[in-house]
Amino acid sequence: MSVKIAIIGAGSAMFSLNLIRDLCLTPNLRGSTICFMDINRERLDAAHHLCQRYADEVGNPLILEKSTDRRTALKGADFVINTALAAGHERLRAGWEVARRYGYRMGGSLHVMHDEAFWINFYQFRLFESLIEDILEICPDAWYLKVDNPVLAGITHLGRKYPQAKIVGLCHGFSAVYYLADLLGMEREFVTYEIPGVNHFVWLTHLYYKGQDAMPLLDRWIETEAEHHWATCRPSDFMGPVAVDLYRRFGVFPIGDTCNPGGGSWPYWYHTSDEVESRWHESPGGWYKDYFNHLASTVERIKTAGADASHPVTESFPPRMSGEVMVPLLEAIACDIPRVLVANIPNAGGYVPGVPRHFAVEIPVLASKRGIQGIQTSGLPQALVDYILRDRVSTIETELEAYESGSRELLLQLILMDPYTTSLEQANAMLDDVLNLPFHEEMRQHYR
Repeated sequence: MSVKIAIIGAGSAMFSLNLIRDLCLTPNLRGSTICFMDINRERLDAAHHLCQRYADEVGNPLILEKSTDRRTALKGADFVINTALAAGHERLRAGWEVARRYGYRMGGSLHVMHDEAFWINFYQFRLFESLIEDILEICPDAWYLKVDNPVLAGITHLGRKYPQAKIVGLCHGFSAVYYLADLLGMEREFVTYEIPGVNHFVWLTHLYYKGQDAMPLLDRWIETEAEHHWATCRPSDFMGPVAVDLYRRFGVFPIGDTCNPGGGSWPYWYHTSDEVESRWHESPGGWYKDYFNHLASTVERIKTAGADASHPVTESFPPRMSGEVMVPLLEAIACDIPRVLVANIPNAGGYVPGVPRHFAVEIPVLASKRGIQGIQTSGLPQALVDYILRDRVSTIETELEAYESGSRELLLQLILMDPYTTSLEQANAMLDDVLNLPFHEEMRQHYR
C-alpha cells in the first residue's frame, strides 16, 4: 500500500539507520513516499542518500524526498515519525557538568543526571507542541509516532492537550526481553510475554516459551548461570546484579531501561557512591560514554557507507529487520494487518491498575486499520505502583505544571525531589547555574 511517511529529525543517530532498513525491507510499503526532514543538511543528505541506495539494492521502488522545512515535509503525510532532539547532546552534557559540581550523581536521578534532564525536556516540549500543531493544520488525519524522549512525559502532556490528535509513543527498551530469552536459550519466535508499566519502568510479569511458563527457567539461570554472566558482561548489563536483586525484592523482573542508565538507573540506592556502584557492577558514566561514542560512530557509518559506491550498502548493513516497532506499527495500520505490539498511550482504560487514567502507560496494544487499542494487563505489585506514583507520576506532573505555568518555583520543586538533593541552597544554586548557561536564554525567559 502506498502511503506518505514524514520522518522529522531524519538524521538521528539512534533511529535513522533502523528506519531506513525497515522501510526498505517491508514489501507492503513498496512505492510509498518517504520524506526525510532535518535541519542539519549534512545528516539529512547522508540519510536520504543511504536510503536511496538501500532501496535500489533490495528492489523497493520507494519515492524519496528530503527537506529542511518541516511544514513542506508534512504535506500529504499519513504518518509522521518524530526522532528529533531539539537541544543537542552538548547542552545535555554541559548541564551535567554543572550538576556534578553540586553533588548530583547518575543513578536514580531522573530529571537531572539523566538524558531526560529538565533543561533538555523544555526544548523537547516546545518541539512536540509546535509539531502537533503543524500536523493538525497540515495533515490532521496523520498518525504521529513519537519515538524521541521524553516519551512518558511527552505522551502524557500531548494526550491531554491535543486529544483530537492520533498520537502513540514508541520505545525499544522492552525488547531487552529478547536478550533475556537469548541467555535462557530460548528461540525468540516462540517467546511471549507481558511487560506492563510506564516508559523506562516496565516489568516482566509473565514469560512463556512454546506455551509453557518460562519463569522457572529464569529462576534456574539466576541460581546456576548469573554469577558467571556477571564475571564476563559489561557494567550496567540488562541482566546484571541490580536487575536480579530487584527481581528478588519485587517478584517481577525489570526489563531494559528500567534499571539501566538509559532509563535513569532506577533506583538510586545502587548508585550512592563509586564504591557502591562497583559492588553492584554498575557504571552509568561509562555506559553513557559508550552510548555517545556509539551514536557518533553510527552517524559516521551512515555517511561513509552511503558515499562508498564501491561496496553495496547492504554489505555494511545486512538486510534484516531491526526489531524496532515503528515500521511494523505503521504497516499494521496502513495495510490493516492486526498486530499486538508494545506502545505508550494514555491509561484511559485503566490498562495498568493504579496508574492515573490521564497518565501514559507502556502496554501491549492492538494496531490495525481501526487504530490503536490498549490491551488490559494484569498490572504490577502494589509496591511498584507506589514507586511509579512517587518517582514517575509525581515528578512528571511537577515538571509539566512548571512548564505550563512557567514557574521557576515549581521547577525548583522538581529538583528538590531528586534523591541527591541535600539542601534548598544546593538545589537553588544548581538551578541558577544551569539556567545561566549561555544557550538557555529562551528557558531563562520562560521560567521567571
